[in-house]
Amino acid sequence: MSEQHTYRVIVRGTWDGLTDEARERLLAEAADHGLAGMRFSEEGSLTYEPVPLKHFSMRYVVVSDAEDGPEMAGAIAEDRAETALRALGYGWAGLRSTVTDMDTMKINRKSASRR
Repeated sequence: MSEQHTYRVIVRGTWDGLTDEARERLLAEAADHGLAGMRFSEEGSLTYEPVPLKHFSMRYVVVSDAEDGPEMAGAIAEDRAETALRALGYGWAGLRSTVTDMDTMKINRKSASRR
């Protein structure tokens, strides 16, 4: 069994081809999808600004084989985003992802002398 790594993935995209109904729903639910809603989770969290209603991001936690690397984690998150957006009836374009491997991320802690 190979080693598993935990990745945090931000998937960004642009709204595209939204129906009037989808646009109205996004605007009505905008307060639930603002900065306070930014969380990394397996099911993902959708955030966007209502004015202008142009770009969005989704944040995911992906656990995957370390040997598959961050590219696979990005692909998995983008697939999850496409599935979620399709289920909600939202059109999108230009998905791209930024991946952080939480198991290899270096944390710089301030030493006691630097405080």
